[in-house]
Amino acid sequence: MPRNLDLTSLRAFATVADAGGVTRAAGLLNLTQSAVSMQIKRLEQSLGQEFFARAARRLTLTPEGEQLLGYARRMLELNDEALSRLTDSAFEGELRLGVPHDIVYPAIPRILARFAALYPRVRINLVSSFTNLMHESFVRGELDLMLTTEEAIDPRGEELAARDLIWIGVEGGAAGQRRPLRLGFEEVCRYRALAQNALDAAGIPWEMGFTGRSNEAALALVAADLAVTVRMRGSEPRDAVDIGEACGLPPLGRARIGLYDAGAQKGPVVEALKADLRRAYCQAYC
Repeated sequence: MPRNLDLTSLRAFATVADAGGVTRAAGLLNLTQSAVSMQIKRLEQSLGQEFFARAARRLTLTPEGEQLLGYARRMLELNDEALSRLTDSAFEGELRLGVPHDIVYPAIPRILARFAALYPRVRINLVSSFTNLMHESFVRGELDLMLTTEEAIDPRGEELAARDLIWIGVEGGAAGQRRPLRLGFEEVCRYRALAQNALDAAGIPWEMGFTGRSNEAALALVAADLAVTVRMRGSEPRDAVDIGEACGLPPLGRARIGLYDAGAQKGPVVEALKADLRRAYCQAYC
């Protein structure tokens, strides 16, 4: 008689694999660490395999675990899709999601495509802007969920990940070596003042090389090797590299990715989207 894989254990396994540890996975699943560990152990015993190895205080997948993860994701996706299509409790309406422009890719397109397949009657209105402006929209009640990139997460929010801020420019370019250092920032970018203050403290003269409200235009100036700018490590534009150490530029500290929920929309659909955001950004930036 054929055996059946337990979907609850598979969900725990996939979440631990994505989160990189039992502690964070337990928070994402709203379970205790011992409950998550027990589900992983049950899954390993049922298949007679070990799926995780511990390296440098972080869980890594064994070859068997890597193979199982692909199956687990497909099975869970089909399970979730079937439940959403065959129950009469599917959410209808609109969710307004704000995401800073510098962390939209690559996670958001994948999340929204999967979400549209699972909940075809939900309309997601995506707003991409700077964190400063989105905070203002959030306070006015214009966003239901919001991701942010900021130095400290407000008590109303949840920290998903943290990464170093880095100076970026063209590989092998000259802009980072020039003094005064020319900066390329959109007018309301929250990294603008941080970069200026760090340069002042280090005694490095600077000047603004861009005026305007277009982030794309500011990045074009950087791509032309006429200025430098700042990004969170891991969200550098294509063809841009970390030039800070090579150009003698001061450290900038860390930025954090936050998740804010206005609380206006409630239910399993909203929680599913939040869980997807947590998994994606934890995996990419932790």
